[in-house]
Amino acid sequence: MPVWLPRPLPPAWLVAGATYAGDDRRGGCATVVACTGPNPVGGPADLLLVAEEPGIGLGARYAGMPGVDPGDGIGKGLAQAQVRVYGHEAPLWHVQGSADRAVYVGEASGLWLWLVLAPASAGALIVEDLMLVDLRSELPAGLTFAPLSRLLLVRSPS
Repeated sequence: MPVWLPRPLPPAWLVAGATYAGDDRRGGCATVVACTGPNPVGGPADLLLVAEEPGIGLGARYAGMPGVDPGDGIGKGLAQAQVRVYGHEAPLWHVQGSADRAVYVGEASGLWLWLVLAPASAGALIVEDLMLVDLRSELPAGLTFAPLSRLLLVRSPS
């Protein structure tokens, strides 16, 4: 399961945590890396990069969406953004999540790739040329860390 990180990180951005869900031996899993830094339009921002197998639901949960997958609009029409993964362009489609978040979803390496940004105005970060590396195979030197991102603290529904 890939563990995605923008490389290089946008200026003044820091790694702010990582987590996972599921169990590959029991039907699927997901990984998440959180980053934090300045919002391109002012103030602080957070970014979650989620790699998950279909049906897990972690990306949807962080996005504030019902269900487990991004819906049927992915792959239809023109993509609104893209990132580079393993040297190839990976198109991303904007999906509606919580009002306080910008959510983009696509596919990379046969898995869902979610970018969840908060606040929603931080979606402006997507216009930058982001290249993602898999931390399992490339651990960049000089990574700097911040306190745990508040976005990783998703509460269970009551």
